[in-house]
Amino acid sequence: MSGRGVERILDLIEWFAATPGPVSLSQASAALALPKSSALQMLRTLTDRGYVLRDAAGHYSLIRLPGEITATGDSRGALLALAAPLIAKAVEDVGESGFLAVMEGREIRYLNKILPTREIRYDRDMSMMRPAHKVASGVVILANMAEREIEAFEATLAAEEKEALRAAMDAARRDGFFMNAHGVVEGAAGVAAAIFDAQGLVVGAVNISGPQGRMAEASERVCAAALATARAVTDEIRRRVIRPV
Repeated sequence: MSGRGVERILDLIEWFAATPGPVSLSQASAALALPKSSALQMLRTLTDRGYVLRDAAGHYSLIRLPGEITATGDSRGALLALAAPLIAKAVEDVGESGFLAVMEGREIRYLNKILPTREIRYDRDMSMMRPAHKVASGVVILANMAEREIEAFEATLAAEEKEALRAAMDAARRDGFFMNAHGVVEGAAGVAAAIFDAQGLVVGAVNISGPQGRMAEASERVCAAALATARAVTDEIRRRVIRPV
C-alpha cells in the first residue's frame, strides 16, 4: 500500500471514531472526498480485519481501534497501552515504582516500568526474569491459575518452597493482592495484584515496588493502589474487548 493509501485508511478510522452510529458507503465516501470504489475497498479491508462491522442493511460501524484486544486473544501491545496510564497514576499517587508483569513459562517478565520523580527510588533491570514463586507478581498470577497448572508448577519445587507458595497464594486469594516484604532484591519490597481478561483468565499483574522501609510505612496505601490499578486495567480490557456477533 502506498503512503497515501495508509493515510487514507487512518483518515477513515479517525473519521469513524468521531462519527456516532452506523454509516453508509455514500457517507464515508463524501466525508473523505473519496471515489465510492476506493471507499468500498477500504471498508472491505477494515471489515475483513475486524475493525469495522457491516450490518444487514449495508451500513458500517467501527467496533475496535488498532491494537485493541479482541475476543480471540489478547495483545501485549494493547495490554501495555491500557495499563501504562493507570500504572503511571498509581506511581504518582504513592511515589513508588510501578511495573507491568506477565508470566512466561515458570518465570515473570516485566514489560514496562514507570519510576517516581524522587531521588531515592527502586529500579529494576527489565531484561532479567524472576522465578514466579519468588516475586509478588508471580504469586498473584499463580494464585489465579487452574489447580492443574499450579500443581505442574509446584512439581519441581522443594517441600518448603511449595509450602511457602501455598501460604502466599492463600493470602493473595483472600486479599486480592500479595505483598512481598522481602523481595528478591535486597532492601526492596513489592506488592502485586492480578489483571484478568474478559473471560476471567489471569493475563498479568500490576506491581508496585520500593525500599522496604517506605513500603512498610505506607503498606495499606500501596496495597490499595496496586489492587485498584489492576482492577482498573481489567475493567479497561473488558470494556474494550470485541465479542463475536
